[in-house]
Amino acid sequence: MLKIIAIAVVVLVAAVLLFAATRPDNFSVQRTTSIKAPPEKVFALINDLHRWGSWSPWEKMDPEMKRTYSGAASGKGAVYAWQGNSKVGEGRMEISDTSPPSKVTIKLDFVKPFEAHNLAEFTLEPKGDSTSVTWTMHGPSPYMAKVMGVFVSMDKMIGKDFETGLANLKTVAET
Repeated sequence: MLKIIAIAVVVLVAAVLLFAATRPDNFSVQRTTSIKAPPEKVFALINDLHRWGSWSPWEKMDPEMKRTYSGAASGKGAVYAWQGNSKVGEGRMEISDTSPPSKVTIKLDFVKPFEAHNLAEFTLEPKGDSTSVTWTMHGPSPYMAKVMGVFVSMDKMIGKDFETGLANLKTVAET
């Protein structure tokens, strides 16, 4: 009986590992909201990393988080690094490109809880008296991320934080 259970466990683990190998090599998470503010006002809140504290969903997860700023004051070349608890981890982001007032691209490097190198993009599109803001993060899915993805959806995990961040951004921009 023990032999049958052991064989079943090995077959199940092998099936999960094989299924993970078929998963996509890249991931993308995207959320959009409408903000009743001009694109220039919303853009300023995203393009200046010092202003992220007012709306970023991760800022409230660790009030003791250590933050450092370097590079440009805002826009291309602005850098923000953080080191925090297990909820926020450790990493660095650098604005790699901007197109005022319609797009901000950020190179995002995570150190902890696991290493990852992704791109985040904010796209702003005027729609009457509002601005449609789309927050996208995409990057590679190494094999271990694919295995984790069998059990945990990156979209569900990060998507909720994007929704919170966009709601916070909306509140700040509309006041």
